[in-house]
Amino acid sequence: MEKTNRDTILDNTWQRYFYSRLGHDLMASHPKILNGKQLSEWLVDHEFIPKVKKIKEKHGTTPRLGTILVGDDPASKVYVSNKGRLASRSGLDHENLLLPADSTLKEILDAVNDWNKSDEINGILVQLPLPGDLKNHETQVVDSIDPLKDVDGLTPANTSNLYRNLPGLRPCTPKGILRLLEHYNIDVEGMNTVIVGRSQLVGRPLALMLLHRNATTTITHSRTRELDKITAQADLLISAIGRANFITSSMVKKDAIVIDVGINRDKTGKLVGDVAFDEVVEKVQYITPVPGGVGPMTVAMVVNNTIEAFLLQNR
Repeated sequence: MEKTNRDTILDNTWQRYFYSRLGHDLMASHPKILNGKQLSEWLVDHEFIPKVKKIKEKHGTTPRLGTILVGDDPASKVYVSNKGRLASRSGLDHENLLLPADSTLKEILDAVNDWNKSDEINGILVQLPLPGDLKNHETQVVDSIDPLKDVDGLTPANTSNLYRNLPGLRPCTPKGILRLLEHYNIDVEGMNTVIVGRSQLVGRPLALMLLHRNATTTITHSRTRELDKITAQADLLISAIGRANFITSSMVKKDAIVIDVGINRDKTGKLVGDVAFDEVVEKVQYITPVPGGVGPMTVAMVVNNTIEAFLLQNR
């Protein structure tokens, strides 16, 4: 099968990364790729493991992440497994509570409350979406989490802290995006930024976090008129709309920076993002791949927030 631009670039990226791990003085990655997978691995080795080691030396214990998975949705099981795996690699303890899909709301709230009161659990994450009619109660479940243990950063207290730009735990995907930009020395101050998608997990908190960094931020969504004209003006374009290959070359400004949050399947079943990578990559200054871009950074920020939560609880 003939390789696409995306495949060639990623091959070159990982060849350079492989040789760099061996000590060879080669370029770290292709200049267009914002490599979240590589950065997440670096964070584990150079930030998370040393922090956990210091915590253990000072407090005699290790931060513990608790995840709650309701039902057996395959995608949710993979997400929880990935979070647990990276937590363990970073030196954290991880406990996963599996509840049946027919659990009652009270049973879920009781499980959260038990961990709220436990000194052994420092970070709590309820994997969303919840199955069946429980979806209608997701806000109530999230709101029941102790804000100091809310590693998703979605409770009212943490949302308020974000709005007012006060210290607190921040949502993982927006936080991971900003950490990725910072790693590549991309300063968003003064940039015209456009976000496609207004979800509570990504679009809305990310807009506030960009505003706090003095970016000029526009949120667009499914009912935005002349969307293509708005996105084409963006210095920084972030798509979190959940539609395969939705962002095409004509919607992107030349030399823009493009962040692709989407995780979708195309008609052939291939994992793709919101951005038509092969036609957009030649036009932009930087772009995140799917997979290997935003996803690993989201998981890394779960670990980061668990460490931060432990420190908040042990001030």
